[in-house]
Amino acid sequence: MARRPLPRILSSGTTSLARGRDLARTAADSATDVLHPLLTIGRGLRVLASAGRRKWAETPKDKRGPALFLGAACVLVVALVPYGPLLALITVMAAAAWQGRDRTPAKTGPSDAETERLGSLYEALVPYFSIPEDPNPLFAHGGDWEKAFSGYEFDEAGRVTRLRIRYPAYFTDGEAASRARIETLLHAKSGRGREYLFDWDEEGNQLDLSVLAALPTGIAAQPFVTSPGETVLGFTDAGTVQRTLPVLDCGEPRDVPPVLWRTGPRSTEPHLLAVGLPGSGTSTLLRSIALQALRHGGDVLIVEGGGSGEYACLAGRTGVLAVECGPTGALSTLEWAAQETERRLVATHRAREAGRPAPDDTRRPLWILLDRPSVLTHLAAADGRPDPLAQLQVPLRHGRAAHITVVVAEQFEHLELLGDAVWQHTRARVVLGPAAIQQISDVLGLPPHTTPTAQVPPGRGYARLGTGPVHRLQVPATPDPYDDATHPGFRQAVLDLLPERLAPGGGGRRGQGPVTPAKPVQPPAQGSAIDASELPEVAAEAP
Repeated sequence: MARRPLPRILSSGTTSLARGRDLARTAADSATDVLHPLLTIGRGLRVLASAGRRKWAETPKDKRGPALFLGAACVLVVALVPYGPLLALITVMAAAAWQGRDRTPAKTGPSDAETERLGSLYEALVPYFSIPEDPNPLFAHGGDWEKAFSGYEFDEAGRVTRLRIRYPAYFTDGEAASRARIETLLHAKSGRGREYLFDWDEEGNQLDLSVLAALPTGIAAQPFVTSPGETVLGFTDAGTVQRTLPVLDCGEPRDVPPVLWRTGPRSTEPHLLAVGLPGSGTSTLLRSIALQALRHGGDVLIVEGGGSGEYACLAGRTGVLAVECGPTGALSTLEWAAQETERRLVATHRAREAGRPAPDDTRRPLWILLDRPSVLTHLAAADGRPDPLAQLQVPLRHGRAAHITVVVAEQFEHLELLGDAVWQHTRARVVLGPAAIQQISDVLGLPPHTTPTAQVPPGRGYARLGTGPVHRLQVPATPDPYDDATHPGFRQAVLDLLPERLAPGGGGRRGQGPVTPAKPVQPPAQGSAIDASELPEVAAEAP
């Protein structure tokens, strides 16, 4: 049965309607601000009129005649006095303004429910912030919570959104385990399902608790304003980085703080490891990285172990050398990557010896993206073939000097199958999806500064570059454009960024021969063949 198209006002006018509602709401707010004095006087006149009617109704009937005569006499006197009507009008307007003023009492302290919640938080912290030897404890059962808590704020539901806690100096705030116990307790008592930021001031013995706003999920893949060598992993909280990028969030322009990963010969984190659960967004991250690499003129090799075909949109595109899904093709692809690394090193070494700049083909970025390589390791072991991951040692160890970047995405359940070379050389780490604090710490090397939630959208997680801080991360929405179950706007954004398809019989690499799954790229010519004596270190470390 054919599906009838939606009316135009429902299909294409949603953005216009939303913009119109915003403009109307803004105009109403502006008019309210301008007309606020008139509204106040009108409200006061209504109050005075109601008081007059009530007073007249309470007046006995035998006294209404003298009251009317007295009122008329007063009006006559005011009319005969110089400037009397003007003064009377000013007096009435002033009385109306006074009666119509906002009489909402200012909130000077917490309500009864908020006071009870603060008291329960105080009592829960007593065992952690007190010792029997303290003669004047700051935290004690039945004590005054106002001495320890300050700067508190609550939301509409009565839950804490911001709280400053002063704790005694003898608390071991320098130990991660002690801080983790306090953070876990406050997370449970303040309300689950939200992300809390804990800022420890060890010098001032103060702890600031605040609720973090959700990161934007409507930022799709788009041409980010970055220079070659900079890759946007995602977006984080304002104030944690010193740079913002202009992006389109659900069609609206805004500036958001990005998590930038810098690669190249001068990078201290040349390779990346992304870990997550199924559906957490690791494949989305790899697609985003691939599109940014292709936009800056790099070459991309993709090895997909899951075999789900999520990278089929990149096959046959300009700059994509190969998209491999089987153990045989993956092994040959990674063998070529190791040979290409050695070739680039030798060519660069020869050029420097001759006093010439390095050849252009050795300076073009090459990206090797591996999604779930542990599956290929298992299949290769079952068939008695060599482990494809063993071929990654050379690109991982010498890729930075050869302009080669390796990105590995794996699931938590199969991390033990990754070799030591992957763990040693992937200094940029990303954890996506719901995970325990211990799992995040094992991958990133540090626990996150916030409390992870059980339910997170795809692409949400944490990132750490080298020895830097841990950042909250939201990966740009980069779904498989051939997946009809995803948002059509996000799929179209990915299609707009894909390079052109190669002509039939053309190669995936610029200036090279054809690329086939069994033989990704032809080996170097005889004039540039690798001599093991010229590079003894690489030859010795190659598997």
